[in-house]
Amino acid sequence: MSGGVDSSLSAALLLEQGYDVIGAFMKNWSGSTKVCDETEEFQECDWRTERRDAMRVAAQLGIPFLTFDFEREYREKVVDYMVREYAVGRTPNPDVMCNKFMKFALFVKEADKLGCEFVATGHYARIKNKVVLMAGTDPNKDQSYFLCQIPREVLHRVIFPVGDMLKSQVRDEARARGLVVADKKDSQGVCFIGEFDMTEFLQDYIEKKPGKIVDTNGKEVGDHQGLPFYTIGQREGLEIGGLKTPYYVVEKNAERNEIIVSSNFHEALYRTELTATDMNWLVDSRVSFSCHARIRYRQPLEQCEVKILDDSRLNVKFDKPQRAVTPGQFIVFYDGDVVIGGAVIE
Repeated sequence: MSGGVDSSLSAALLLEQGYDVIGAFMKNWSGSTKVCDETEEFQECDWRTERRDAMRVAAQLGIPFLTFDFEREYREKVVDYMVREYAVGRTPNPDVMCNKFMKFALFVKEADKLGCEFVATGHYARIKNKVVLMAGTDPNKDQSYFLCQIPREVLHRVIFPVGDMLKSQVRDEARARGLVVADKKDSQGVCFIGEFDMTEFLQDYIEKKPGKIVDTNGKEVGDHQGLPFYTIGQREGLEIGGLKTPYYVVEKNAERNEIIVSSNFHEALYRTELTATDMNWLVDSRVSFSCHARIRYRQPLEQCEVKILDDSRLNVKFDKPQRAVTPGQFIVFYDGDVVIGGAVIE
């Protein structure tokens, strides 16, 4: 229970369905950004407020409530991963790793200790026949993309009580039950950290290495603070003045310490093919197959051909050019609403 309306209603629905329910809050981030110096605060994390709201709902429902302190593991598995990826010029997705290592690994282990048969969260996704992960019913809230790396072997123990509901229905049902968080605003930003300035955050860990911003013809158009602080497709924060056409990052050249930019319509910003690694299959994979995929959250699904190259890499060819294919992000494959699996874009 995160303190939000989705997990709160999930607990209420499970209770009504006859389950013995235990509410659990994960304390993963307290606001300190320096692993070696926990007295230096980047921002005050609001975890105490979130836990208070979760406790209030648990009290309303009359269920036990526990707090799990996973902050050390969260730093190691999520924050350190995020910093490492940015440091080598890639763009990570910490929410995917949070689900993989925290919610569907550590959390499941705690459930085992308590003798719980199932774990449940407020994700907008569905489990079919206890073995198949599917997209959530609400297309505007579907979170199956962020679940692409969870272990396949835990699917039979996972319940998503609001996965078949629209967000508007969730709030209506929460109000009908008088839940104190029924109208609480949805959380934004990185899982368990919230909204913050990523560049400012990373500068606590990664040294600035200024260089030049050039267009695709090699003409200098500005300066950058360091390759790790920019991502493919980025427009905001480039601080390129005096140009009639908005420019976007299309490449990062580590050898020359240059960022290459182009207009939004330049062919350099689009690709029809990519390779990916670290595959996680949620259904039995084949050597090659046709399916739909997305390379970022909420992107419309696109038709593609997938070919497995070896045990660690695959190749994807899209029918249509894809904008801003970003190394470090995840590509997730779908067969209709069924999530086939996901991999990390190289």
